Amino acid sequence: MGAIRSAHEKSDSEQPDTVVLETKSEGSSEGPSWTVAEETAVRRKLDWQLVPTVTILYLLCFLDRINIGNARIQGMQEDLNLIGYRFNIATSIFYIVYLTIEVPSNIILKHVGPRFYLPGLVVGFGAVSVGTAFVKSFEQLCAVRALLGIFEGGTMPGLAFFLSSFYKREELYFRIGIYVSAASIAGAFGGLLAAGFSQIPEWGIASSRLHTWRNIFFFEGLITMIAAMLAPLILPQSPETSKYLTEREKFIAAERLRLEHKASSHERVEARHVKRSLLNINNYICAVGFFAINITVQGLSVFMPTILKEMGWESLTAQYYTVPVYVAASLIAIFIGFVSDKTRMRGLYLALFTLLGIAGFAMLRWGHGNALRYAAVYLCAMGAFPGGPGFLSWGLNNASGPAVRAVSGGWIVTIGTMGGILAVWAYLPNDGPSFPIGHTINLVAQIFVLFLASFGIYYCVRENRIRARGGRDDRLEGLTEEEKTDLGYRHPDFRYIA
Repeated sequence: MGAIRSAHEKSDSEQPDTVVLETKSEGSSEGPSWTVAEETAVRRKLDWQLVPTVTILYLLCFLDRINIGNARIQGMQEDLNLIGYRFNIATSIFYIVYLTIEVPSNIILKHVGPRFYLPGLVVGFGAVSVGTAFVKSFEQLCAVRALLGIFEGGTMPGLAFFLSSFYKREELYFRIGIYVSAASIAGAFGGLLAAGFSQIPEWGIASSRLHTWRNIFFFEGLITMIAAMLAPLILPQSPETSKYLTEREKFIAAERLRLEHKASSHERVEARHVKRSLLNINNYICAVGFFAINITVQGLSVFMPTILKEMGWESLTAQYYTVPVYVAASLIAIFIGFVSDKTRMRGLYLALFTLLGIAGFAMLRWGHGNALRYAAVYLCAMGAFPGGPGFLSWGLNNASGPAVRAVSGGWIVTIGTMGGILAVWAYLPNDGPSFPIGHTINLVAQIFVLFLASFGIYYCVRENRIRARGGRDDRLEGLTEEEKTDLGYRHPDFRYIA
């Protein structure tokens, strides 16, 4: 069951035509009945079917979340009288509702399946975005942001769990990295789309004229709804139902996961799975790390246009200047996911890339000159954006069993979302144009991530060594085979990915 080979197992080079099963327990007779080439072909087919669709859905999710930052500098603040802390309050409401939805949504997802549920969430928040184009007051804005939180709350952890139901542990970070990098891509597209849609001439009926910032919400929401309605034509309910695979490929796709996790993909979420998720120390390392990273990711996503505008650029110019920052962050996030999966390491890259964020926020806090501070924004984004998929995939990798993974993914994102609430209050109107408080909060958060990722590496390596010398074998005493299998990550044969 562990993620390292037993002593008697052969190496890859000695078995060129067969799969080396890294989850096989000592003495287990179970083994794969397919070649490496067959499994690779299945994985590539799934990649083409799942990853682009999931990436587009999350791109739209993040786009509809952060467009409020673009709309703010295109006239929304004046039209809705968002004086004082009203903008911060409206954005906080979204995150408060969002974090209460994530775990329940993933439990529902585990019961009903992803094919229609996940696209349904996307249609919902697209409709809310369209509705935001017609708000007339601060109170109405708060109401639609709460609705947005309901639909978006289940999307990110739902998509992560969905991918974990199709990919093995060492394949997951790269795929999650691609789809979460859609947050960066959304930032890039968000600036371009906001600049374009805000230039559309005023239109609509007399009582509801749409213009500038209202066009941003209306058209981005409309695009989201159309794309989401097409998604069920592509997404499968499970590996066994993928219409892109042959019958043998469906068997391989499902069986390789069953052999790795030693659990049925159809197991229902029960109280013991929730308890096991909440007692997993690695989940807390990843959840708190996600919290700290989210302070920066959500803060930059919502406030970057404002930060750049405060540097002296006009609204449209500030929108354009956000684009290359997000593109760079997206490419770095995907690259780190690829390298991390190849090397089977998580914490090392999370720790190393915080150094970029630390340098960037130190430059923003104490540096002078627009050129220097704009370069610092690049460092901040490139240092922080790989962290979200890194901590989420690290947590999912070390949560064994589909039901435990479903709860763990929701729990990690729930705690992480609280970082978004802090991010909203990090950049306050009276702190501009230099925002020393906001930059200091993010600097401290990045330093904290460095120490947390380092502790995560220590914990996983130490626990693996204890298990390797038999230090956790007492957990098997007096248990039936079914109970042993149900131990999940607590099984002595299970090995954490560090």
